[in-house]
Amino acid sequence: MIYALLAILIIALAASGAPLFALIAGVALLGFASQDIDLTIVLVEFYRLADMPVLLSIPLFTLSGYLLSESQAPKRLVRLTDSLLGWMPGGLGIVALIACALFTAFTGASGVTIVALGALLYPALVQARYPERFSLGLVTTSGSLGLLLAPSLPLILYGVVVQQLATDPAVSVDDLFLAGLLPALLMLSLLALYSFLTGQRHHTRHSGFDRREIVAALNDAKWELPLPVLVLGGIYGGFFAASEAAAVTALYVLIVTVGIRREISLKRLPAVMRESMVMVGAILMILGVSLALTNYLIDQDVPTRLFEWIQSRVSSKYVFLALLNVFLLILGMLLDIFSATVIMVPIIVPIALSYGIDPVHLGIIFLANMQLGYFTPPVGMNLFIASIRFNKPVAELVRACVPFFLILLVAVLLITYWPALSLTLVR
Repeated sequence: MIYALLAILIIALAASGAPLFALIAGVALLGFASQDIDLTIVLVEFYRLADMPVLLSIPLFTLSGYLLSESQAPKRLVRLTDSLLGWMPGGLGIVALIACALFTAFTGASGVTIVALGALLYPALVQARYPERFSLGLVTTSGSLGLLLAPSLPLILYGVVVQQLATDPAVSVDDLFLAGLLPALLMLSLLALYSFLTGQRHHTRHSGFDRREIVAALNDAKWELPLPVLVLGGIYGGFFAASEAAAVTALYVLIVTVGIRREISLKRLPAVMRESMVMVGAILMILGVSLALTNYLIDQDVPTRLFEWIQSRVSSKYVFLALLNVFLLILGMLLDIFSATVIMVPIIVPIALSYGIDPVHLGIIFLANMQLGYFTPPVGMNLFIASIRFNKPVAELVRACVPFFLILLVAVLLITYWPALSLTLVR
């Protein structure tokens, strides 16, 4: 009777908007208590988190992203890509895609990308004679591009969660960084082609080819240019592990933004650090209690029973993948990517393994769908952020995003049913 009352209390708290980590912790504690298991097991999960070296990369990469977003780095990135590509038909659209993807890879939060780059890109697109609907759709959808590129936080978080499950084959964060590269380039290439065709149709030109502007833009961005080489070259070249790359990146960005550029003052630095660590704290709290809940679900054979139920109705691996895509799209609309990862991945991974799906490939499928879910109507998060940022009705943004959604849906299906795209660089 007491457990039923506690369950009702948890449901009431969920309905009243209680924090997600508190609800997950409540469910985990209730489950363990009902089985007479010592509740200190929840604290053990937090200790396990503290014992994972790769976890260091989350706060360090988060700090780097926040420092970059608070500096003038977004403007320099847009200027550089514009000088290189702005002369092409559709060039400014491609500039927006590349700039947003690179920025999101470092910040890990698509809302930050829309807020930081939207004010620069949207007026420029309209001024360059791109249709307004195209411009709105491009900036709104580009806000979630880059989640598959290193050093994306969702990639790291997926790796942390799956490592707790001891899968065979094993999953490392470095593997995920490699696996996301070709799928991310596929998405960017398809959208770039659409931008090019749109630019040709509407005779857009943003700027002429100017060697002096290219040299000036390169010089202006000289301190930001080493960052991709530092992170991607270090990780893909085998010089750094993910946590080591995070430490080098954070130190480099701190020195550049505070010491060399002086765009973030020493007085303002603690506020930026505090804001970034609030986000990290939220992620770690959800991760710790979710791992505890996962242990309870595994003890109760929930994944096994769920797999048996699914297998009795779905025997084909390909049908399962199609249903998984539908489920993940809905999940991406309703939950932020961090919550969805720590809650659902431990349940999905054992089922997917039973169908012979590589856990690294599954991670790319999962995150590609989450990326799409950010702007899937009716409740995709990017739609509401862009609505506030550009003062446009959500319905107008939904219509603007439809072509981009369909293009990226094709990319997600290719990623899903062409495993080699994700695994060629890994296995």
